[in-house]
Parts: sequence; structure tokens; C-alpha cells
Amino acid sequence: MRWLSMAFVALVLTGLAGCSSKFKTYNGPEVTRVLVYKESRKMYLMHGEQVLKTYDVGLGFAPVGDKAKRGDGKTPEGDYRIDRRNPNSEFHLSIGIDYPNARDLADAESAGEDPGGDIFIHGRPWKYRDGGQDWTAGCIAVTNDEMEDIYAMVRDGTLVSIYR
Repeated sequence: MRWLSMAFVALVLTGLAGCSSKFKTYNGPEVTRVLVYKESRKMYLMHGEQVLKTYDVGLGFAPVGDKAKRGDGKTPEGDYRIDRRNPNSEFHLSIGIDYPNARDLADAESAGEDPGGDIFIHGRPWKYRDGGQDWTAGCIAVTNDEMEDIYAMVRDGTLVSIYR
């Protein structure tokens, strides 16, 4: 009986060793900036002037133009910072940008609009698999595998520059 129990424990531990975690570690060069180019649907993780990683991205469902108000489906343009992370995101993993910034708030207030918020770089869960290229409400989307790398590489406080 003891042999059977030890065999069962060994089998369970072997199975667990094969399971992968969505939380990776990264020990390479620091990501000093994230660059997003909306028109080409590209995102670059930078260390100074060196490109560390390049990703194809999906954007808000109305990708042309700068985000101006809640619900417009646009991805904001400008300089932001990573200010939070969600390991339990509905979108696999996500890192938040500090939209709206002071400029966004002032622009929305002068137009009498709510600027919206909750803009993230995130993965793409199964339930959104048929959403096309630009399917988010204004966020920046990558594959779940790519998001695991980004989540490990990009630290809070990192500059994110989003261009037309």
C-alpha cells in the first residue's frame, strides 16, 4: 500500500511539473519604453534604442483617431505610464496605462464629455477569438502567450507612447 501511495505522489508531481504557469520570469535588459504604432498595428518593447520584442496588436473597434470620450472605441494617443497590473484579468493578463492623463481630462472637460478609462495592454481570451483585428473597447491586444512575456518584461512606471 505504501508503494502505491508513493507512486501516486510521484505521478502527481510529474504531472504538475509539466503544467505551465502564465507567470514567467524575465532577466534580460530592462524595458525602458513601449512604443505602439496604431496605423501599422505594431508594438515594440524597447531598451533605449534597441528593440527587444515586436508584436502585432489589435486596437479599439474604431481605431482611427485619438480617444476623446467613453465608449468611442478608440485607442488613446500620447504618452502614458504603466500604472497597474491585473493577474486575474478577464483578458488572461493585463497591464494598465494611466489614461486619462491631465491633457485627456482637460480635452474631455472642454468638450463636455467623460474621457472614459480602463485602458490596458492585454491578451485575448477564447470568448473574443472571433472579434477580428480591432475588437477591444480601446485597449491594445496581443495573444495570450505574448501577454505572458509582456507581463514579465514590462514594469510599473514604464513609459508607453502611442502614435497614430
